[in-house]
Amino acid sequence: MPADLNRVTLVGRLTRDPEVRHLRSGDPVASMRLAVSSRGRDDGGQWTDRPNYFDVTVFGRQAETVSNYLAKGRRIGVDGRLSWREWEAQDGTKRQSVEVIANDIFFLDNRGEGEGGGGGWSAQAAPASPGGDLPVDTSDLSSPAPAPAGDDDIPF
Repeated sequence: MPADLNRVTLVGRLTRDPEVRHLRSGDPVASMRLAVSSRGRDDGGQWTDRPNYFDVTVFGRQAETVSNYLAKGRRIGVDGRLSWREWEAQDGTKRQSVEVIANDIFFLDNRGEGEGGGGGWSAQAAPASPGGDLPVDTSDLSSPAPAPAGDDDIPF
């Protein structure tokens, strides 16, 4: 029997600043809302962007990082899984929702971009903290040296 797969990858912009709360254990949890546009034709046949909104939850050290460095309007990537939950509201009606539980958050725009203009850095991975993950080596991400001009450099 094949294994099931529950994985989602999204790229979009935050619709509000991340909100942080703490579990009884003291672990931080950040909640965000992500707007992701999809392109489609309207009733008149014209191409339009249609927004889709996703609730994203981040746990642990990443929750603290996103609350410190992300703001409304920032472009991010999210890799995670979908989580469905059901509850009974105070009026007795049954409610349900699907949210994204993030495994990884990637910062995709430069510092100061987006409506919030909040702090951050222009990297796709958060820097490691002491005792945390291995540091990210970005030396291979530098711009290549300009090629010398001349017809001899054309490979065809």
